[in-house]
Amino acid sequence: MANYAIGDVQGCFEELLRLLDKIKFDPVKDKLWFVGDLVNRGPDSLHTLEFIYKIKESCHLVLGNHDIHFIAVAEGLRKPFLNDTLEDLLKSENLQIYIKWLRHQSLLYYEEIKCEQGSKIFLMTHAGIPPHWSWQDALISSQEIEKVLSNDHQYKEYLKNIYGNLPAKSKPNLNRLDRLRLNTNYLTRMRFCKADGELKLETKGTMLADKPEGFEAWFHHPLRIQHENLNLIFGHWASLGGKTGTSNIIAIDTGCVWGYKLSAFRLEDNEVFSYDRLN
Repeated sequence: MANYAIGDVQGCFEELLRLLDKIKFDPVKDKLWFVGDLVNRGPDSLHTLEFIYKIKESCHLVLGNHDIHFIAVAEGLRKPFLNDTLEDLLKSENLQIYIKWLRHQSLLYYEEIKCEQGSKIFLMTHAGIPPHWSWQDALISSQEIEKVLSNDHQYKEYLKNIYGNLPAKSKPNLNRLDRLRLNTNYLTRMRFCKADGELKLETKGTMLADKPEGFEAWFHHPLRIQHENLNLIFGHWASLGGKTGTSNIIAIDTGCVWGYKLSAFRLEDNEVFSYDRLN
């Protein structure tokens, strides 16, 4: 049995199949950890979601910003962007099944895995963990979002109100919707921030050299959540090329949708497997 973290697929279905062939994925024995952004911008979001739904018992999944965007568009709560590639998926006869399934997924997943060098805890989110969050902060914040998104009577209000860059950081007595928006941004959109968690979401570039004055990549700050056996897995930031400079902070989005490659990270021994974009 092996566990593989898979980078942002974003509808790159053929590359996903070939990557799974390369790692000799066995759905009976192996687990896939999808870091979010399953759909959108790539050529085949429909077959990507169909396939992952079929093997869902062999998958752990956290939602990314594109997955949440898809739900909002499908529910008529947000207009699609010009560069979205969701048309076939939105016409699927199983659309409501996929929406409900995604609504019941997590924004944070963690598990202790037996590795070659002993047991390690792996924690996965789409964008990362802000530096000022403790373990308890991360769990409480993600669980609050998951509870609202999975609630048939509350999720539409959530989706109507989560878009925006403010508040940029936590403050005393934030109202519920502002807190949900901020924490969703931390878990699904964050790149640059300050040590106190203040976000900078409107930056023009995504290269590390593009950091705004006074801000750093979230993983370049001392992280309150860190401890000896904790390994953080995230996607979202393709321009990192899978490199953070820190062995236990694992960037797994290697930009397949941008013409580069789709990657898998085997948790047990840190080996990385990749498949280049086909066209």
